[in-house]
Amino acid sequence: MGLERFLRPRQVNFIAMLAEQARMTVEGLEAFEAFSKNGDPQAARQVTALEKEEDELRRILIDELNRTFVTPVDREDIFALSRAVDDVLDYAYSTIDEMGVFELQPTPHIQKMATVLRQAAEEIHRAIKCLKDHPNVAATHAVRAKALENQAESAYREAIRDLLNNISSIADVAYTFKMREVYRHLSNAADRGDEAANIIGDIVVKMT
Repeated sequence: MGLERFLRPRQVNFIAMLAEQARMTVEGLEAFEAFSKNGDPQAARQVTALEKEEDELRRILIDELNRTFVTPVDREDIFALSRAVDDVLDYAYSTIDEMGVFELQPTPHIQKMATVLRQAAEEIHRAIKCLKDHPNVAATHAVRAKALENQAESAYREAIRDLLNNISSIADVAYTFKMREVYRHLSNAADRGDEAANIIGDIVVKMT
């Protein structure tokens, strides 16, 4: 009996853990979207708290992954998808952190990008939730997430163009350099969302 128990595959629901990570990212981006409207410090604290909570869940997932021999999908895909989902919220957090360092206030461009990122995170969450039982539906949500990532990149380019078109003093130059770094964090968040969507697409191909 003892040997059988030792050889029995560990029953870890990695898809559920990934879905919980994605849910936290959605919740964090909802808070970030609220912050982007008026710089609400309570919303900023919520983003920080969720980022730390998701980091802890990711550490647990990796620990389980290292101790589990059989996984529902390739362990490399589980690891990469977990990292990409986590990175989206990490960049929302780092955006707020950098805005605090530079003493910057939210702009309409930040608000626009925050909304698109939240929508993309919702699509990633939906995709992961139905990945096991309805992979083709998951693929549809992943495609929608990629389309939203394109919107985020368009918003990023628009924001940079607006910055460059409004330089008329040394102070404007300094502001442009600072705000460009903030916008870049949001562009990176969109890139990680696109990466998550691509990984989901790869998993679906392997499953079907």
